[in-house]
Amino acid sequence: MTKVLVATDKPFAKVAVDGIREIIEDAGFTLSLLEKYTDVNDFYNAVKDADALIVRSDKVTKQVVDNAEKLKIVVRAGAGYDNLDLDALSQKNIVAMNTPGQNSNAVAELAIGMMIFMARSAFNPQTGTELLGKRLGLQAYGHVGALVAQKAKALGMEVYAFDPFVSKEDMEKQGVKAVSSVEELYKTCNYVSIHIPANEKTKKSINYNLISLLPKGGCIINTARKEVINEEDLLKCLKEREDIKYCSDIAADNQNELNEFFPRVFSTPKKMGAQTQEANINAGLAAARQIVDFIKNGVTKFKVN
Repeated sequence: MTKVLVATDKPFAKVAVDGIREIIEDAGFTLSLLEKYTDVNDFYNAVKDADALIVRSDKVTKQVVDNAEKLKIVVRAGAGYDNLDLDALSQKNIVAMNTPGQNSNAVAELAIGMMIFMARSAFNPQTGTELLGKRLGLQAYGHVGALVAQKAKALGMEVYAFDPFVSKEDMEKQGVKAVSSVEELYKTCNYVSIHIPANEKTKKSINYNLISLLPKGGCIINTARKEVINEEDLLKCLKEREDIKYCSDIAADNQNELNEFFPRVFSTPKKMGAQTQEANINAGLAAARQIVDFIKNGVTKFKVN
């Protein structure tokens, strides 16, 4: 019988697990849970006889893959999949998928909340600013970017976006002004919200040259990945300019140094973009459905390797 393993250091909510179980068992499969594990060897042992695997931020390393004797598919319940060793999975012909769009609203709401937080000087009792009439730049216009745009326009912001993979016409249909370069985005906007993936082209791409283009009082909101920021360059810009701000939902490697600039700089201690009850449920159920569709019908719609 097909065995589906859910391996989660940070477990799904009970309602999500119950939903996953119902989907898996209705398909005639069995479900196994490994939750709150503290020893990676427990992961190695649990995955040995699994045919399918669902993870959240858990790292599916080459060692995990080497211990998986029957594994056919891994689904990362969420949009980002840099926690999966795609090369190791591909070498064993194991399909890797993500669940795009399931966490998008949660991340978009957090991005808006962070803008308000920074506009109000991290809720310190001093005069802040409003978002009404400010220019917001979206660096990438996918699921999350489009939702941030929608919510920002409702607040009266003027929205710009740069995404070489989305047409100017599609953006403008949604009331978003397309710019021709990422440099123009940073130069134009009071707030820049980052929604790019972390890959070889984007890592450390948000560097001194870009950050220094921000207008007076400019603020970067990062709900993407810390790896896309050149943290040394960010620190340099913060030292040189007393007006720019940075807010992130994942601590930087040099966060202790960045914390000295509070309230101009703020980061949550752990990545929390998708940490809502709704996103938790949506991503888990989507992962279960994708596994069933793959095992039974060979569907690979969200394959990433």
